[in-house]
Amino acid sequence: MSTAAAGNPGAGLSPLLSVEDLHVHFVTSRGVVRAVEGLSYDVRAGEMVALVGESGCGKSVSALAVMRLLAKPAGRVVAGAVRFDGRDLLKLTEDQMREVRGRDIGMIFQEPMTSLNPVLPIGFQITEPLFMHQKIGAEAARARALDLLRMVGIPDAERRLEQYPHQFSGGMRQRAMIAIALACDPKLIIADEPTTALDVTIQAQILELMKELSRRLGIAMVMITHNLGVVARYADRVNVMYAARLAEQAAAEALFARPLHPYTVGLLRSVPRLDQPRGPRLETIEGLPPNLLAPPPGCRFAPRCAAKQPECEQRVPPLDEIGPGRHSACLRAAELASAGPQALGLQDAEAGAAPPAKSLDPLPVIEVRGLKTHFDVTRGLVAAHRAVVKAVDGVSFEIRRGETLGLVGESGCGKTTIGRTLLRLEEASAGEILYRGTDLTRVNGALLKDYRRRIQVIFQDPYSSLNPRMTVGEILAEPMRVHGLQPDRRAARARAGELLEQVGLYAYMAERYPHELSGGQRQRVGIARALALEPEFIVCDEPVSALDVSIQAQIINLLEALQQRLGLTYLFIAHDLAVVRHICDRVAVMYLGKVMEIADRDALYAAPQHPYTQALLDAVPIPDPRLERERSRVPLRGEIPSPLDPPQGCVFHTRCPLAEERCRREVPALREIRPLHFAACVKL
Repeated sequence: MSTAAAGNPGAGLSPLLSVEDLHVHFVTSRGVVRAVEGLSYDVRAGEMVALVGESGCGKSVSALAVMRLLAKPAGRVVAGAVRFDGRDLLKLTEDQMREVRGRDIGMIFQEPMTSLNPVLPIGFQITEPLFMHQKIGAEAARARALDLLRMVGIPDAERRLEQYPHQFSGGMRQRAMIAIALACDPKLIIADEPTTALDVTIQAQILELMKELSRRLGIAMVMITHNLGVVARYADRVNVMYAARLAEQAAAEALFARPLHPYTVGLLRSVPRLDQPRGPRLETIEGLPPNLLAPPPGCRFAPRCAAKQPECEQRVPPLDEIGPGRHSACLRAAELASAGPQALGLQDAEAGAAPPAKSLDPLPVIEVRGLKTHFDVTRGLVAAHRAVVKAVDGVSFEIRRGETLGLVGESGCGKTTIGRTLLRLEEASAGEILYRGTDLTRVNGALLKDYRRRIQVIFQDPYSSLNPRMTVGEILAEPMRVHGLQPDRRAARARAGELLEQVGLYAYMAERYPHELSGGQRQRVGIARALALEPEFIVCDEPVSALDVSIQAQIINLLEALQQRLGLTYLFIAHDLAVVRHICDRVAVMYLGKVMEIADRDALYAAPQHPYTQALLDAVPIPDPRLERERSRVPLRGEIPSPLDPPQGCVFHTRCPLAEERCRREVPALREIRPLHFAACVKL
């Protein structure tokens, strides 16, 4: 919410943190990277200020500069001031800064598994800053740690204190990081992408917790994120960064209502939304941010801006005040304020149009019947203590040619296991997978090899799925040679160049290695590799979750264009329900290995029948502060149960706000509630 609309308790107070004209450089063997240039913003007690922008714009670097944690000797602050509670942090000695860190300023890092010490119990990691900064005894420190775990919503705190990070779920590890940051009652918390790797439900719980603590305890918060829905729901003020510089500053509600910089307009239009009709394609910001080793003169966004003028490429636009509390670094900001983005040509004419109707083959490409994929595991150190994880437990669905079926649900629900089982990377324990009428669970040899040519996969992380020792051309040519699709190496190399151009890259990129490409370019290579074998069916396993919103929109548009041109069929696995709504024709919702609901996309989003589906949709933030205030939500509490010991009856009843006694006893069957709309709930 905006400061004005929310009655922000920090309004009118002097800033607790003031970043003033901050410049950060990194000295490398190739030259000086100007990572942050002229950054200025304020944060007051009790308010949440967001830093948003694409990867590489300087958000995280500026936070590390505030904390004095820049990598040395390469990273250095070359100008500016960071005033916190009346003192310039950049002028403190290392010993003085060490006293401030942890005690007065806490930081929540992006990936808790790499931030928590894997060989120390959670309790020790929470009490360590208490021993360092407050000099309290062991008994008092333990009592404080218990209070903190309960405050952040971790059940059974006594037992959890003795556990290690690997024994916590992703959501619980992030809560433990918040507990560590809160240990010494800091005045300021810097949260660097604190929910990027979390499910939408856990994300909502953690952000609600952080916002409530900020209000109740008067803690100032800096939120670094690229999720604009999160910003709309929780931030008071927003700072938009592009290529190391500030592009725009405003109260959240004002910025979302009328952005005054073309980059902000592009970011907002790249985000798929639950509250708007689906168009044929997402609007995108074409191109990539500039290389900060040699940034362009003038406005750094000019090479990608549809509204640029000749002056923009020569003159550096100042961050001018356009209205009360509103600043924009655009030479045409006044025109944007008066005429809107349409007048400047910043809106895609096709974006609001209805998508073309698909003509689907009535016969399914893939039929899944009663699929079960179970894993035997050992509990504890005794081999005799074995248990079974029912990762997929009786799932059935079908996908027709040219269709996209979305598979959604929280981590651990079995989505990826289904994809891996379809690919025969995991063996099914029971059930059938019919491809054009042939049961794939029983084929081997030449039949299996032919099937694996016709069904391909796009992985979530393109960097870890591409061989770092091979060039892009070699990565694309290898599967073609294995399956004999090209007569020789020259033909395979030529086809690799064609594939790169087909996914929006240049043929000369075949000579590059994966580390020489951006994240979006690597994902395009992953798509090209999937297309190399001319498949009919592609499993897309979280293909855009690790990408910025602008790159995400480009990849989604590419997948849709390829489907239309080549007649491809997709199984699209994701946890972002807004993305799923845009790209999918039907949606299946999973929980603990079972399908809770499956229906046509529009029917499911308009009238979800299962409480779990409703909770997932409620947890998705909409990038509009006004709409966020008006939404009513059914909160989903707690963690997903362990698949080693699932609940009896309905597996969702332990978290369901509508659960009754019979939900604990009866196992609901997936049945047709409305025409072609199936749900598994005993109350329906």
